[in-house]
This record gives sequence, C-alpha cells and structure tokens, in this order.
Amino acid sequence: MSTTEAVNETLTYDVFVNDAPPQDGVLPNGEQKRFSPQASTLVYGSEDAVLTDPPMTADQARLLGDWIAAKGRNVTDIFITHGHGDHWFAAGLLAERFGARVVASAGTIAQMHTNLATRPMLWDKIYSGLPPSPVTAVTVPNNRFTLEGHDLVIVEVGATDSDDTTVLHVPDLDLVVAGDVIYNGVHMYLAQIAIVGGFGPWREAIDKVEALEPRHIVCGHQNKRLDDDAKRTIAETRRYLADAEELLATENSAVDFFNAKIERYPEHLGRTILWIGSSVLFGVREHPDQDIRQVVLAAWL
Repeated sequence: MSTTEAVNETLTYDVFVNDAPPQDGVLPNGEQKRFSPQASTLVYGSEDAVLTDPPMTADQARLLGDWIAAKGRNVTDIFITHGHGDHWFAAGLLAERFGARVVASAGTIAQMHTNLATRPMLWDKIYSGLPPSPVTAVTVPNNRFTLEGHDLVIVEVGATDSDDTTVLHVPDLDLVVAGDVIYNGVHMYLAQIAIVGGFGPWREAIDKVEALEPRHIVCGHQNKRLDDDAKRTIAETRRYLADAEELLATENSAVDFFNAKIERYPEHLGRTILWIGSSVLFGVREHPDQDIRQVVLAAWL
C-alpha cells in the first residue's frame, strides 16, 4: 500500500507500507500477536531516488522492490534511520537489486551491529524469512548527501525507542522521514523508557524534529489510512508519551497498563509492541536487580 505526496516540481516522495509479518502466540486479551506495519519512503526526482528504512523480511523486500521498480528511477542510496532490525535487515537485498549504497550515521551503524548480534537470540526466534544482513552502511561527510542537487540531511536526535536515532530532513519538500521518533496511529515501543530512565530524551528528540518545521512527517510505523501531517503526528506522539507516563503512575501491572492504553487508543495498530513495552516497563519495576537486557529479551519472547 502506498500514499503519494508530491510537493516540489522536481522532487517527490511516496510511501510504501508493508503489512506486519505473521507471528506465533497471543496477547493477554486473546488477540493473535502481530508486529506493527512498516513504512518505507522513496524520495525521487526525474531520474534518481533515495529509499529510507527498508523492511526486515525477504518477502517484504520483494514487494517493496517491485513497487520501487515500477517508479522507473535509479536508486542511488538506501538510508537507515536507526538500528532496529525491522528498519534495515532487508537492506542488503534491495541494495543488490538496485545497485545502491547504504547510508547511516555512525551511531546508527553501531546500533545496527548490536541488533545483528541479537538476531540469533531474538529476531530469528520470532520471524522467518529474514535474509542475511551484513552491516554495509557507510557514513557521509557532515551527515549530508544529495539527490539531483537537493540536500538530504541526516539529523541526529538521540534516544527515542532506540539509542542513536536519526531522521532524514528533506528541506525542499518540507519533509522529515522520522523513523521511530514520531509514530502515526500505531502503538509506540516504550521499552527504551526503562533503559534510559525516563521520557525526557524522547521528548527532546521530538522537539528537534519540530524545530525543522516540516509540513510532512513519514513515520516508520504508521496506519496507511492516515495522512502525513506534521503538526498532527507530533502532537499525537507527545500525547501518547504523556498518557504513558500518567498510566505508569496509576496502573499496577503490565496487563493493567496494556488494557488502559488500548482503552485510550482503541484504533491504534501494533498491540504486540504495546505489550512488549508494557512488559519491560513493569518487569524492570518488579525485578530491579535483574539485567535489563534479560528483561527485554523475555518480553519479546
């Protein structure tokens, strides 16, 4: 599924949303577990294109690749916003198919290596069809590269749902491709709040995105029925975090928190990610002496 936003006479962006891959298990409310939808953004001119945040499975990469091929553009670069595997495990397949370079910040590249190391313990135990995922990403001078003369700027924003996250700013489109800094109609992955010790870093990251004054924001996880309005998605992301902070103070268990968030956001997709985050937040509270990495791993599995 794709939604088009053509804004500049010589530059356009389009978004392809891959449906979540199947997953075993059920949530506390009896629903089948299912990962969040994953959005990949193609920014393109008359001849060339840049892809942001490819998906994780080979099947998803094939669907996305066919969609890109139909655009008839030469993909020069594939940009990765942050190190979570669902935003880059299939990058190699698409880089080979289109002859593209993979680009990321130095911090993101370090996080990609960390996520690759966790594949046998986490990702490969949950999802099938993940391709080989060597980290081939390179940095670019001053976190800046171009597309047909238009600047594409990598903006480092710090910790959100991962350490060392970035966004891609395309000034000539008034566009920010936000990865997981901003969400759009999808439950946010809140486990990082327990790791960094609060909501402050994420709120600061949102402020950095807002300071870019975008009109359009593409979120790494979004409901494909919703638009990319920047003011709305920023406001809704802030409200989601504020509600989470409030509910952490009033709810007594992960299940209570999970149910309360669904009550407030009944239309949001990605309830599996909500449950994982809830389990981490309350797992750390209930087992303060346990290695937080083990708490996170147990929540996913």
